[in-house]
Amino acid sequence: MNASKRALAAAVSTAALLVGLVACGSSDSGSGDSGSSSNSAAAGQAGGDTQAAEGGAQAEAEGDGGGDAVETPLTGEAKQKAEAAALAEFPGTVIKSEEDAENPGMYAVEIKKSDGGEVEVYLDPKTYKVVKTKDEAGDEG
Repeated sequence: MNASKRALAAAVSTAALLVGLVACGSSDSGSGDSGSSSNSAAAGQAGGDTQAAEGGAQAEAEGDGGGDAVETPLTGEAKQKAEAAALAEFPGTVIKSEEDAENPGMYAVEIKKSDGGEVEVYLDPKTYKVVKTKDEAGDEG
């Protein structure tokens, strides 16, 4: 009975140490203690699992997780000007506006038109002039 209590206490201590190491991002201090080396290896594995989960969450937040390039949302004056220019051509409601990853160097504003259709409007970021459009069916103009 005494041995099983010691084994349980050791297991709990090891688990607490692993949680602490993963939470703090610590690594093996090189003390040469085989117990700390195996704990560090387990902590490293747990840390890798955490990074993999974070990467999956990021991919999910970016869309389908298929490795698409990240499109940065427009903000401030660029957002206001790009949306105003796109809405002047296609009245409706702005769904999103961003720096376009498929067409580097262009802004993209997605609009739900008053007739219910959707169009993506590509703009020159220097002049805010419409360069091209793509409707929901994928036809480019």
